[in-house]
Amino acid sequence: MHGKNLSRGEHFLSGYLEIFYMIKKIIGLSILLTIGGILLLSFTTKESLDLTSYSTAGLDLYYIAPNFNEIEESSVVNVSPELGKSYIGFKEALAFKESRGDYGVVNQFGYMGKYQFGKGTLALIGVKNVNKNDFLANPALQEKAFYAYTSRNKWVLRRDIKWFVGKTMNGVEVTESGILAAAHLAGPNAVKRYLRSGGVEGFADAFGTTIRYYMKRFGGYDTSFVLPNRKAKAI
Repeated sequence: MHGKNLSRGEHFLSGYLEIFYMIKKIIGLSILLTIGGILLLSFTTKESLDLTSYSTAGLDLYYIAPNFNEIEESSVVNVSPELGKSYIGFKEALAFKESRGDYGVVNQFGYMGKYQFGKGTLALIGVKNVNKNDFLANPALQEKAFYAYTSRNKWVLRRDIKWFVGKTMNGVEVTESGILAAAHLAGPNAVKRYLRSGGVEGFADAFGTTIRYYMKRFGGYDTSFVLPNRKAKAI
């Protein structure tokens, strides 16, 4: 009786193992077929996929992340919106960016007054041997200095104004007022290099503010009031 039961057990185990191996083979075959299908589909897709619809031709792909200074200033509203796009609106908007319109301020780098002039720039326009405190206390002289420096810059950049106004550079439309504002920031020669290099040769001041940012922020003002003058002087 005991031998007969063992025979049946062995028979049952043999059948179970046979079914197990059969299932294992089916699963293995299914896996192989799945992998083969994926590979085949991959090669077929690469050969037949038309990528022309994904072309970037003609798209503006120039993106610039502004620095912290530009982000902070980007939401500031013009201090005198009623002045519109006039020359006075231009100089007041620029002054607000430079010093919040304060005639008496001096920044940590020694730039002075409402328009943040350095001593070297003032010397170019005839303001020499003037005491700092006297300059800060003289709004009329500061206004004359701004006009004289802008007039001089307009003369230096007269050809670039003629060549580049109306064009788009680094995603910004070039305007005369934008050029003159950028020259106030960086100097006319830096602006000239920027424009003639197609915007490749950039500039950033000690705070990280760029020519492109000034051209964008102060673009579109009417600066025809400023006459180009190579020898413009404040005094």
